[in-house]
Amino acid sequence: MNLWWAIVCVALISFAFKAAGPAVLGDRELPAAARGVIALLAPVLLAGLVVINVAGPRWSGLDWPLLLGLATVTGARLWRAPMLLAIVAGVVVTALTRLAFG
Repeated sequence: MNLWWAIVCVALISFAFKAAGPAVLGDRELPAAARGVIALLAPVLLAGLVVINVAGPRWSGLDWPLLLGLATVTGARLWRAPMLLAIVAGVVVTALTRLAFG
């Protein structure tokens, strides 16, 4: 039951933080630096989750086929390939690497 209280408390605190911004700022604009930081929060969090997922706990379970697939997606996107094509290429490289090296 303590877990549910913790979840409810975290949800209420999160709601309070999200509601405090508009209540305090009103119609004023955020400074450019703050807007830049807020715009980069989602990509940074996503990158962190990807790194944690690929590296494993304590960086001990590095998944090399997945790493090669991510590198393929990155290279394809740098060459201006469409997102769907880049993802398919990454999946194919990951699958072939796992098939070849077990």
